[in-house]
Amino acid sequence: MSSRLLGYRGQAAKLLQRFNLSVGDYITIKSDLSHTGVLMPRYHYSDDAHIILKLDNGYNVGISIQNVDTITRHDVMVSPENDVPPPQADAGLPNILLLSTGGTIASRVDYRTGAVTPTLDAADLSQSVPELYGMANIHPQEILSEYSENITPEHWLKIATHIHNTGSRYDGIVVAHGTDTMHYTSAFLSFALAGFPVPIILTGSQRSSDRASSDATLNLIGAVLAISHSIQRGVYIAMHSGTSDDTVSIHAGTRVRKHHTSSRSAFRTIGGEPLYMIKEGRLHGQPRHDYYHDISYTPRINQVRDASLIKYHPGFDVSILENLIGSSCRAVIFEGTGLGHVGREAYDVIKKMRQNRMFVGMTSQCIDGRVGMNVYESGRDLLQMGVVPLDDMLSEVALVKMMWVLGNELSWDVMSRPMASEMAV
Repeated sequence: MSSRLLGYRGQAAKLLQRFNLSVGDYITIKSDLSHTGVLMPRYHYSDDAHIILKLDNGYNVGISIQNVDTITRHDVMVSPENDVPPPQADAGLPNILLLSTGGTIASRVDYRTGAVTPTLDAADLSQSVPELYGMANIHPQEILSEYSENITPEHWLKIATHIHNTGSRYDGIVVAHGTDTMHYTSAFLSFALAGFPVPIILTGSQRSSDRASSDATLNLIGAVLAISHSIQRGVYIAMHSGTSDDTVSIHAGTRVRKHHTSSRSAFRTIGGEPLYMIKEGRLHGQPRHDYYHDISYTPRINQVRDASLIKYHPGFDVSILENLIGSSCRAVIFEGTGLGHVGREAYDVIKKMRQNRMFVGMTSQCIDGRVGMNVYESGRDLLQMGVVPLDDMLSEVALVKMMWVLGNELSWDVMSRPMASEMAV
């Protein structure tokens, strides 16, 4: 497969080679209909019967090679130069630190390759989202370049350390982040930077900014607007809400999870409502209590330690738990059934884990509600073994909090006390 035809193979590659084409060329394909656009790359496992174009309206179209009559190659489109200087700082506007960790916020298409390229320096932002500079003075920095599925606890530490060292100079911080694991990162920052003096908002996009239906710009504007309207300190996630293009929900960073794989309104606050809404440029909402419950800023960014999140199910193989005993894992968070149960086949191993001074916590695999381990006999049995009920804490949040507690050598009692809105109060 030629590098000029990234992802194309077989009959599709032969057809494109016949017309001396490369990915990124601006072409017109005549078949039953005529389509003009940029020749896009394909994945290595894609079929060899179709060609993909990105049309001028931003949408992609697949064209069967069986229907192709002719292909005309026009001048190759090149990436626009970023020659517009950033605007001068406005002393009357808040200063916001924008950290990029590899998300697709404020990106554009590189027409030479068809790829979406992040553009997070000040000049690029002034072109791609010029509205920001009427809301705040933006100070962009790139600290990571990772897809969110590759974000590790070590990356959490790097982000938290950077915010601790530099963030208090600003009126707020926006972290551009991939959406798949964004709620893990927001949970960690909520604990590691508990009481941080200015708001920290994570945002991202479900659809890349080269698509006509992208949510990237709206989400970024929503995050900046929230800070410019002086929301209270805390860690939040700001993402598209509903089916319109004018609303962003601001979720508590410990009460939110990704609820849909592809919808723009993928994130939801569990067990309640978003703390704020940005609608038509206005901030709505007033939280009932301080996000940090009057905690003073005491950063704990030492390290994280191994813990595991285990989802119990019928037919559960207890050897999974056996293998954790004696390993580097020092805690297990169960996603139990209903009010917080696991089958009796796991009891002996749980007792052994407790004898080995491992923390065992219980959350529910139900989306809403809280554990109640005093209701049924099985729950009471687990309590007697030393399993700790974690109220309505989300299982992912419980995992992150436990890793943070272990890494900072804190008392296990911290797991049962709310400190960053992770439990209802």
